Amino acid sequence: ELNAVRVLEGLDRSRFDVSVYHMGGEGSILARYERLGCPLHHIPLQGFLRPSTLLTGLRVARLLRAARTQIVQSHDIYSNVMAAPWARLARVPVVVASRRWDRAVPGAALARVNALAERSATSVIANSAAVARLLIEEDGVADRRVAIIPNGVGTEAFLPYPPEERAALLEAMGIPSGALVVGMVARLSAVKDHESLLKALAILVRGNPMVFGLFVGEGPMRGTIEQCVIDLGLMGRVALAGELSNTPNPHQLFDISVLSSVTEGFPNSVVEAMAAGRPVVATAVGGTPEAVVEGVTGLLVPPKDPEAMAAAIQRLIDSPAERVSLGIAGRARAAEEYGWQRVMTQWSEFYSSLVLGLTP
Repeated sequence: ELNAVRVLEGLDRSRFDVSVYHMGGEGSILARYERLGCPLHHIPLQGFLRPSTLLTGLRVARLLRAARTQIVQSHDIYSNVMAAPWARLARVPVVVASRRWDRAVPGAALARVNALAERSATSVIANSAAVARLLIEEDGVADRRVAIIPNGVGTEAFLPYPPEERAALLEAMGIPSGALVVGMVARLSAVKDHESLLKALAILVRGNPMVFGLFVGEGPMRGTIEQCVIDLGLMGRVALAGELSNTPNPHQLFDISVLSSVTEGFPNSVVEAMAAGRPVVATAVGGTPEAVVEGVTGLLVPPKDPEAMAAAIQRLIDSPAERVSLGIAGRARAAEEYGWQRVMTQWSEFYSSLVLGLTP
């Protein structure tokens, strides 16, 4: 959802006339869509196997035809399934689907239907080379129809966190001045595997009295994570901050930024950590190694291996100079490869290439 709204915010509105079709009726980024001033069409959907879905799809097709839509772009698995067939029915010239995930799919049946939707599209966007390979090898999409555009990071992610505000926030969460903060920004869900990071922290705190953990994010696993903190004896050494604004960049609250996911397409979190100038320790899954260059911008470890993660973090604890060098290199890489202006140029060129030869 965040990538979708960022793309719309960055498009040149003198070149692109945009309408938004959204299945959810509310959410934390709805106000950003409203500020765009483009038409918003709420397409409520209670499930794909209900009779009402047919009527909803026909409504989508009618709206697309009435707007003389040239490109339909879907951004996730649900909108792929909902958009592609009805856009085809409406005779939209260009239909673009997306795959932005590795293998975390809510059900085999949905995965199969999504693959059909992808194969019916004109083009399919992948956010990493790893995901592009899955599109071709698992979903059966022809390689000539696959394009790679990575997730980008906005200029605000590079701005410094006000020192007084940072110190006050950490103090309010029980993290003392002078602590070395090991943190993660991620939804509290099973695929992010916070438990492995907690187990790594349990190893680290035994020999490092000033190491503290900080988790930023909210989600369904909060209760499980809180119990894990208790079970591992980490009370007072780990804080759960809940959701924080992306401005200032919450990765700047940390000294070392970690991502312990068991699956990823291309994680925003590691790119935002690099933009904040923080060294990254991340699991080598999906498209993560495309952003985190081993030994240059961060360290990569196997998934579900707390001992390896603890060893990588300990290496950075022991070497402040390496933390600084990795952070500097990561910041430069984030700006050069994933800066939002560069990514938006890719989106604009991609859309423009699709409509060449179409009647305005």
